[in-house]
Amino acid sequence: MGANHSHESRAKSGASEPHEDHGGLLGGNIELIASLLCGAILAMGFAIEKLASGAPAMLPLIAYLAAYALGGFFTLREAIEKLRARKFEIDTLMLVAAIGAACLGEWAEGALLLFLFSLGHALEHYAMGKARKAIEALAALAPTIARVRQGDDLIETPVEEVVIGDVVVVRPNERLPADGFVIKGVSAVDQAPITGESVPVDKSPVADAALARTRPNAVEAASKVFAGTINGEGVLEVEVTRLSTESALARVVKMVSEAETQKSPTQRFTDRFERVFVPLVLITAGLLLLAGFVIDEPFSKTFYRAMAVLVAASPCALAIATPSAVLSGVARAARGGVLIKGGAPLENLGSLRAIAFDKTGTLTEGRPRITDVVTTGEASEDELLRVAVAVEQLSDHPLAAAIARDGRERLGGAAVPEADDLRSLTGRGVTARLNGQEIWIGKAEMFGVDGLIPLQPGTAGAIARLRDQGRTTMVVRRGEEDLGVIGLLDTPRPAAKRALAALRGLGVQRMIMISGDHQKVADAIAAEVGLDEAWGDLMPEDKVKAIKKLSAEDRVAMVGDGVNDAPAMASATVGVAMGAAGSDVALEAADVALMADDLARFPFVMGLSRRTRGIILQNMVVSLGVVLVLVPATVLGLGIGPAVAVHEGSTLIVVINALRLLAYREKPLPGGD
Repeated sequence: MGANHSHESRAKSGASEPHEDHGGLLGGNIELIASLLCGAILAMGFAIEKLASGAPAMLPLIAYLAAYALGGFFTLREAIEKLRARKFEIDTLMLVAAIGAACLGEWAEGALLLFLFSLGHALEHYAMGKARKAIEALAALAPTIARVRQGDDLIETPVEEVVIGDVVVVRPNERLPADGFVIKGVSAVDQAPITGESVPVDKSPVADAALARTRPNAVEAASKVFAGTINGEGVLEVEVTRLSTESALARVVKMVSEAETQKSPTQRFTDRFERVFVPLVLITAGLLLLAGFVIDEPFSKTFYRAMAVLVAASPCALAIATPSAVLSGVARAARGGVLIKGGAPLENLGSLRAIAFDKTGTLTEGRPRITDVVTTGEASEDELLRVAVAVEQLSDHPLAAAIARDGRERLGGAAVPEADDLRSLTGRGVTARLNGQEIWIGKAEMFGVDGLIPLQPGTAGAIARLRDQGRTTMVVRRGEEDLGVIGLLDTPRPAAKRALAALRGLGVQRMIMISGDHQKVADAIAAEVGLDEAWGDLMPEDKVKAIKKLSAEDRVAMVGDGVNDAPAMASATVGVAMGAAGSDVALEAADVALMADDLARFPFVMGLSRRTRGIILQNMVVSLGVVLVLVPATVLGLGIGPAVAVHEGSTLIVVINALRLLAYREKPLPGGD
C-alpha cells in the first residue's frame, strides 16, 4: 500500500520547472500590438503628407520608416528562419515586394503592404492559438497537488512526485490527481474531461486490491479512475497505478499534440502543389520584369507589377487551409473524449462506406454471464465449476472473468483448488495443470485438432443445443474426459442499436459484425442490434483476411477493443479502439481511440470528420479562388495594397472558418432523449 512506500524518489526529483513565458511584458499579443502600431504610424505619416503642407518633408518618411520597422520585424524574423531551413515562402516574397516598393520611392505603398501582411499574420496566429489552447486546456485539467496518505497523515505532494502504489485521498468535488483504482469510498465521478461521457460514473472499491495491484489494466471500470476527472459527493481513496507523465490524460495531450504534425491526404496534396506552384510564380514574376522589352512602359511600372504578382500568387491561405481545420477538428474530438492521431484518420473517417465491428466488448457489454452448466461426464456440476474457476481465474479474458466470477457465486463460497502453468491458445481457449492433470477449456473447434481427441457425442449435442439458443459455449475437459459445457450470454450495449442507426444516417452503407463466436451466436447478437451481416467462427488471422477483403472493395473501419483486434485494425483504412482510456495497448494500436467504453462516441466523431472534410473543401476553394482572381488582376494593374488586403483577408476567412469546428455540436442518437 502507499503508506508503506518509500518516498526517496521525491527528494531526488525536485520541483518541476515552470513553463517559460515567451510573451514578455506584453504577453503573447506583442506581434498584434506591433502591427497595430505600424498601422497607426502609417496613418499618421499619410495624414502629414497629404494634409499638413507646411510640415517638414522628412516627417512622413520618418513615419513610413518606423512603420517599416514595426511591420517588418516579425516578417523578417520568420523569413530568416525559413530561409535557414531552405524554404522560400510567403514571408520572403512580401519582404521582396516591400523592398521593391521602397526602391521605387513608394514608401507609403510598401508600409501599407507590411502593415496588412503583419496584421493578417498576427490575427492568423491569434486565431490558430485559440485552437491550440483547446488542446493545452486538457493538460491543465489535472491538479498540481495530491494528498498522499502516509499512515494516519495526509501529505500534500506535487503530482509529479507521486509514485506508483501511493494512496491519494480525493475530497468531494475535487479533480483526481492520478490514474488508479479505488480502494476505499463510494462516489460518482464525472469522466467527461477524459472519456466524453455525459453522465457521472459510479465508482466503488475493488474486490481484491492485491490482484488489482498485479494486473491494473484488468481492473473493472467501476473501480478504475483517471487523472483530471471530477469527484462527486463522496471521499475516495485511490491507489496510484501510473506516474503523472504516463496517465491517460498525459498520453492524450501528448498524442493530440503529435497529431498536429501528421499530415492529411489533402495537406500532402497541398505540399506537392506548392513545390510546383512557388517556382512557377517566381518564373512568372521574372518574365514580367522583361515586359519592358515587349511593351513601351517605364521599368518602375514593370517592377511594381511583378512585385504585385508575387504578393497575389503567394499561397498563404492555401498553406493554412488544411492544418487549421485538422488542428481544430482534432482538438474538438479530444474535448469530446475521442483521440484522433492526425489529419489522415480524421479525413478518412468522413469518407468511410463500410464498418466492421468486433462483437465482444464493442457491440456487447463485454461482461458475459453464465446461463447454463451442462455436465456430460461423471463429474457433478460443482466439480465442473471448481475446475473451470481454478483455471479461468488465472486468465484476464472477458469470458474467463465471467466464468471465474459467476462460477464462484454458484459454488456459494466453496473452496476452489489452485491451478498453474496457464497457457493461452489464441482465439481457441486455454490449458493449465490442476492436481497434476491437464485441463483444457475452450471452443468446440479446439478439440479434434492438433493432437486433441474429438468431443464426446454428449458434449457435441449439448453444444449444438446451447448454440441454437444463441449461447457462447466453453468446453471443460480434464485429461481425456469431457466434464461438460458452460453456456454464456453477452448482452448487447444499450446504445449499440441507436449508434448503428446514427451511422446509417451519416451514409455508411455497409456494417458487418466479425466475431470468433459460433455463427449462430453472431447471428443472434447481430439481429438484436440491427445488423444485416454477421461473420462468425473467425480466428484472429481470419479477421485480418476479412478486413483486407472489405478494404479491397471500399474504405472500411475496424472497431474493436484495441488488444485482440490490433492486427485487423492495422489492416483497415481506419482502426478504432473502444474504451481506450484504460488500455495502453488500445491507445497505441488505433488510429482513433474512443476514450469511453461507449459506442455512442463513434457517430459523433464520424459527424465531426464529415464537417471537417467540408470545411477543408471550402477553405481550398477560397484560397485557390483568391489566387486565381488576384494573379490576372495584378497583371492587369491591380496595386499591391488591394492585393494584400484581399490576400490576407482570405487567410483570415480560412482560419476563422476552421475554428468553427471547435463549436461543433454532436447530434443526439436516434431514439434517445
